[in-house]
Amino acid sequence: MIKIYDTMTRSLRKFVPLEEGKVKMYVCGPTVYNYIHVGNARSTVAFDTIRRYFEYRGYEVAYISNFTDVDDKIINRAKEEGITPQEVADKYIAAFREDVTTLGVQPATQHPRVVDYMMDIIDFVQTLVDKGYAYESEGDVYFRVEKSHNYAKLANKTLADLELGASGRTDEEITRKENPVDFALWKAAKPGEIFWDSPWGPGRPGWHIECSVLATEILGDTIDIHGGGADLEFPHHTNEIAQSEAKTGKTFANYWMHNGFVNIDDVKMSKSLGNFITVHDALKTIDGQVLRFFFATQHYRKPINFTEKAVHDAEVNLKYLKNTYEQPFTGTVDLIQLQVFLDKFTTAMDEDFNAANGITVVFELAKWINSGHYNQEVKSAFAELLQVFGIVFTEEVLDADIEALIEQRQAARVAKDFATADKIRDELAAKGIKLLDTKDGVRWIRD
Repeated sequence: MIKIYDTMTRSLRKFVPLEEGKVKMYVCGPTVYNYIHVGNARSTVAFDTIRRYFEYRGYEVAYISNFTDVDDKIINRAKEEGITPQEVADKYIAAFREDVTTLGVQPATQHPRVVDYMMDIIDFVQTLVDKGYAYESEGDVYFRVEKSHNYAKLANKTLADLELGASGRTDEEITRKENPVDFALWKAAKPGEIFWDSPWGPGRPGWHIECSVLATEILGDTIDIHGGGADLEFPHHTNEIAQSEAKTGKTFANYWMHNGFVNIDDVKMSKSLGNFITVHDALKTIDGQVLRFFFATQHYRKPINFTEKAVHDAEVNLKYLKNTYEQPFTGTVDLIQLQVFLDKFTTAMDEDFNAANGITVVFELAKWINSGHYNQEVKSAFAELLQVFGIVFTEEVLDADIEALIEQRQAARVAKDFATADKIRDELAAKGIKLLDTKDGVRWIRD
């Protein structure tokens, strides 16, 4: 039985899907104006791992993650680079796909773009206006927050708690509002900006409206899970709930999940502090599977400390698992004990996708394998557990000359020519091949 920590109720709840055997899941994607940073990657990998575990448990997952391709940041980047906002979005969507593929992230069931849903967004806003939840002011359209039931409950706030600047408002904007805490659904276009025609004049969507529209258009008025970074609880997800439930009269999402932040050497990552790391740059020196393993094997809700040592430890641990996976089969296997490991893994991961505990079980299984319990059934089970974390090992074939050297060493050992055997071992070690003499014969690993 899978249990999920639900941010809305701040409690661990049994997962009961809307439709048996299926999961409708929406995760906020990137604003495509730059390469994604390691914080974005942490969220992307965390929810990909959660998705993979649902699939491991037999669920069919509809996984939707959007691209925000209409935004002030994109407009500003377009001006800097001397290209159109569409070209900026296309460029960084391609970069995103390349980076996350290297991290072993599965493509979403759909990756909707805001520009492809503009008429749906306008219709959504018009419905809110017609129902009295929104109003037009000088070409902008704002949501009446005071009409929202339990507004900001997700972020554990009340209207009285909210500060005027909580949603990034300006003094000029406040004068156009009925209430300073109201938020924009539609923004009137400024001179020279990209725009779409609407009943309120030329403009473009506010940030929050897009995810409500994309989620409900693709998955329906109510979805199982909505996820994203902890920084999105307020105002983004808070406003999504307000506008979605005002329009449909239904619960927007049954479970809210949020991943923790990434710190760099114990300091919160920030452009202003100069410790901002893009995945594009990180992958120049860190193997994609190592980076994936580092992100995927820690509990998604806890903060991650990105350090050189932590990444190195991930590399060492991943190499151990790879060498375990590649070793030759041994003798008789106790399949009852194998099932004990699998049940223990499920118990760990069922508890709010606790990857840290789950990977501990995988290492226990690896130790058991290395003590002489390995056959095809164990290997297949081992591979399935690794795939939950996005780790896939391909069968590695040695070069013919290295295979020949291993055979020569074996012949030398049989002939008790240990000097030659040791010389060949050293030669192989120089090539990165470490030999292990076991009771079942010699095997090799990459050192």
